[in-house]
Amino acid sequence: MNVTEDTIRHIIAVRLLLDSVITEINQRAIAHDASKLESPEKEMFEIWRPRLDELSVDSHEYKEALAQMGEGLAHHYRENRHHPEHFKDGIRGMNLIDLLEMVCDWEAAAARKGQAVSMEWASKRFGISKDDHIYSIIQNTLDLF
Repeated sequence: MNVTEDTIRHIIAVRLLLDSVITEINQRAIAHDASKLESPEKEMFEIWRPRLDELSVDSHEYKEALAQMGEGLAHHYRENRHHPEHFKDGIRGMNLIDLLEMVCDWEAAAARKGQAVSMEWASKRFGISKDDHIYSIIQNTLDLF
């Protein structure tokens, strides 16, 4: 066995896999939330986005607003796998790329309000226990921002 050749093959294999991840992330970046620009979501978000921006994401009123958004929001969740609601098992159904897009989405939404993402909120809303590894992984990722 030639260790140098084996190592080079390994490096190339990892690069190819990472390139496929980069391609997927780039496609997600291009397509992120594009469904909001079309019916039935566009009309729903035209009404609800200003209202949601006035509410705290951890408030009862915010949860009620989400429930009232009906089919438009259900459509958004079906079309966008970076939302835990897209999956029957919530976050447990997601892959790492879904999680990364979700965390970026949370960060951008919080920044729009001049706030930081609250892991306490995320923990309650999506059933992420502080003892779960995913809690720490998400927090560590948020810390990068």
